[in-house]
Amino acid sequence: MSTLHPIEVIGVRVEMPSNQPIILVREVDGVRYLPIWVGAVEATAIAFAQQGVTPPRPLTHDLLKSIIEDVSLPLEAIHLTALKDGIFYAELHFSGDKVISARPSDALAIGLRTGTPMLASEELFNAAGIEIPDQAEDEVEKFKEFLDHINPEDFAS
Repeated sequence: MSTLHPIEVIGVRVEMPSNQPIILVREVDGVRYLPIWVGAVEATAIAFAQQGVTPPRPLTHDLLKSIIEDVSLPLEAIHLTALKDGIFYAELHFSGDKVISARPSDALAIGLRTGTPMLASEELFNAAGIEIPDQAEDEVEKFKEFLDHINPEDFAS
């Protein structure tokens, strides 16, 4: 099994000029970032979770959080696992060794809502990770500029 690294969601950005949303994930104890392209609905769900926005009616991820809590099957971890043919993969790890495949955007949206530990595999960081050694503001700004000029195809193997 691959080494797993704790991660956190930095935020959602829109890649220009395509207007494609990107979730930016950072290795907690390292210098690597993962830019993950997602759909607008998923980006909104993640932004809402990060901002603590509660919509008038539950979004799909809010509903899933309620189901997870109500069936008493604890969600133990979110794993971002792989990048294959330009597509990111994730898993929801429940107690009792139950694992369910998920899109990373859905997994992260659920993880943010439930406070579940989120991890990414070493293989995924090797395939799509971008290092920013010094997290000074000017370096992060340079990275944001970099995001403005790359495309999802740049990460296809």
